[in-house]
Amino acid sequence: MKEEEYTRITYDITLSVAQTLARLNPQITFIYVSGSGTDSSETGRTMWARVKGKTENALLHLPFKAAYMFRPSVIIPLHGVKSKTKMYQFFYDVMKPLNPLLLKLNSVITSEQLGKAMIEVARNGHSNPIIESNQLKK
Repeated sequence: MKEEEYTRITYDITLSVAQTLARLNPQITFIYVSGSGTDSSETGRTMWARVKGKTENALLHLPFKAAYMFRPSVIIPLHGVKSKTKMYQFFYDVMKPLNPLLLKLNSVITSEQLGKAMIEVARNGHSNPIIESNQLKK
């Protein structure tokens, strides 16, 4: 995807929704699922990481009660969820026998663990607004 289109989808749409939510109810907690490797400096060589960093930075400046940036690395889908991206689904199917081993790595979480982390942070907050993959399991 070209940077202009990626920016429109990742930054422009996200900020439009977030700005509306902040205006309507600044007392909410906003959680943005970004990704491991996001570049908060916005100056790195990797386009997607710069755009996500720009998005995170803008979200952190909105007048929410709190905003958190989740940066998962690998998310293993559970409960029969299938990816609409055939390549991803193929990868998930091939790697499925290794899931128990992969889940021992701090950077790999399940979709259920991610959801529980979102609920926990929304309810109780977190000491850091940027939460890396290894912290999400905790």
